Amino acid sequence: MAATNQPEVHRGLKDLCFDRSPTTLIDGRAGDLRYRGYSIHDLAVHSSFEEVACLLLDGELPTRSELDAFDAALKASRSLPGSVLDIIRRVKDAHPMDVLRTAVSALAAFDPETGDNSPDATRRKGVRLTSQVPMIVAAHHRLRRNEEPVPASDELGHAANFLHMLKGEAPSSDAASLMDTDMVLHAEHGSNASSFAARVVVSTDANLHAAITAAIAALSGPAHGGAAENVMHMAREIGDPSEAAAYVKAKRKARQPIMGFGHRVYRAEDPRARHMRAGVKRLSEEMGQPHWYEILQALVEAMRPYSRHGVNVNVDFYAGVVYYLHGIPEDLFVPIFAIGRIPGWTVQAMEQLENNILIRPRLLYTGPEAREYVPLDERG
Repeated sequence: MAATNQPEVHRGLKDLCFDRSPTTLIDGRAGDLRYRGYSIHDLAVHSSFEEVACLLLDGELPTRSELDAFDAALKASRSLPGSVLDIIRRVKDAHPMDVLRTAVSALAAFDPETGDNSPDATRRKGVRLTSQVPMIVAAHHRLRRNEEPVPASDELGHAANFLHMLKGEAPSSDAASLMDTDMVLHAEHGSNASSFAARVVVSTDANLHAAITAAIAALSGPAHGGAAENVMHMAREIGDPSEAAAYVKAKRKARQPIMGFGHRVYRAEDPRARHMRAGVKRLSEEMGQPHWYEILQALVEAMRPYSRHGVNVNVDFYAGVVYYLHGIPEDLFVPIFAIGRIPGWTVQAMEQLENNILIRPRLLYTGPEAREYVPLDERG
């Protein structure tokens, strides 16, 4: 007999709230994003990544002394165990996201507090991972080019130190500032796929390293983290601003998406996009390559008729070109996303552990009715 009063199915858990959170407000219709009540526009313009990480982890913007202490803790964690570097060497030919996932998982074997899920220990592990993840990405990039990893700097800020380790030289103040802004914009974004994956894992009382490993795995999928890389492919394919309208027309006729447009949450323009747009404009002009910005803006203009349907630019539309102009390889675009997101994943895990319950949704069964078992030898 068929079941009655069947529960409603929400595929992808769309628009379902599974818990409460004091961290991130996302108003998709208004295009509003706030961390702990503060507008992303204020934070992107006035705060550093270190300040924002403090805000996310502790609930308040830090005082000068609190920020200094946090910065010191980050710098004290700028090291990787030799065994983890050996693992990176062994898998250096793999995709950077696969290397990152593997190395973060390996770090669990060397962290003195891996099995401690108390709030203080989880925060400390999150701080260490915030410092170690950019080291993994930079070390792998160097090793796959048969170059030795660049030692971390004790003087540079978080974003500047990453660029220093990646390229082997201290970045300009403008380059460091733009990377810092990028990390602020990516630091946290509610219950997206990777953050939800982290919460599911930690809901089983697994440790933070396991949760972050799962989050990285979720982020590696192109439906979540691959938009920035795909936008750069698209811009190169278009080649000239005059070709943008024809490109959009052909894609829409074929019912294919335009990379960097649309978002699962935002119906208005992604509020983070404006800050990366300014960076693309400035960088492309400074580097004598204004056509990249012009191509993107021509795409925006060609897509304007669809904005009333909620198809607007997202943060990744501009981020990929920023990375490209910095000379960063395209397969590092998603790992850079992960570098900025570690504090967000950490606070999601901390929230889950604070009042933990095993996340265990149900599936609505649609298979056959009860059937009689037939032994193997009697089956026709």
